[in-house]
Amino acid sequence: MAFIDAEEFTTQVKAARILVVDDDPAMQRVIVGYLVDHNLRATAVGGRKELMHALAVREPDLVVLDLHLGEDDGFEILRELRAKSVVPVILITGNRLEEIDRVLGLELGADDYLTKPFGLRELLARVRATLRRRTMDRLSPAKQRDVTFHFAGWSFDQRQRKLVSPAGQTVPLTKGEFALLSAFVQAPRRTLSREHLLQATRVHEDVFDRSIDVQILRLRRKLEADPRAPRFIRTERGIGYKFDAEVAVV
Repeated sequence: MAFIDAEEFTTQVKAARILVVDDDPAMQRVIVGYLVDHNLRATAVGGRKELMHALAVREPDLVVLDLHLGEDDGFEILRELRAKSVVPVILITGNRLEEIDRVLGLELGADDYLTKPFGLRELLARVRATLRRRTMDRLSPAKQRDVTFHFAGWSFDQRQRKLVSPAGQTVPLTKGEFALLSAFVQAPRRTLSREHLLQATRVHEDVFDRSIDVQILRLRRKLEADPRAPRFIRTERGIGYKFDAEVAVV
């Protein structure tokens, strides 16, 4: 059995580069200063244009994104970011009453969120936890066996967590959708019970919605030309669901 080297693991987390997207200069200074004081390399930008420029120059290891920017729509930035990259994203939302922000943010592919007001120690803990998950994914020997699946013109790269449509467009996946599609492509044309699929999505402890039927509906909306008449994810009444496609592995 291969083991992850603890020193390498710690080094990768400490060397991580964090990009803070916030249009409040005072908040930028507070967050960046705190992260730097705790041995992380952090910089800040004020909005979409600067973020996209920073991504083009060199992709960070994690993005902290305030959803409520002045002239820019944080959700649109998240959509654009997910279309270009699988970089982990932690959202900062307005307040504890805005549940819809958190739900939509997770649906669009965010990894975690914080609601204002929040403590800097909690932010640091969430940053470190997200970086640890990403580092574990990279270093785990099991992940190195991940492959790319092809079906009906679609491409699903498990290692990069990237789904590409026949038209060449990257389709963002939430953690639950990623786990669900992974279960399907590894067992094409086999009926999988709801219990089996529920267990597959519970690999990710922070999947927001535990309802398999809801997650199936969301995945259908991304895969199917007509979700009401699904071609790929077919319902097997009283049993579960079947992924009805020829799947090739590369």
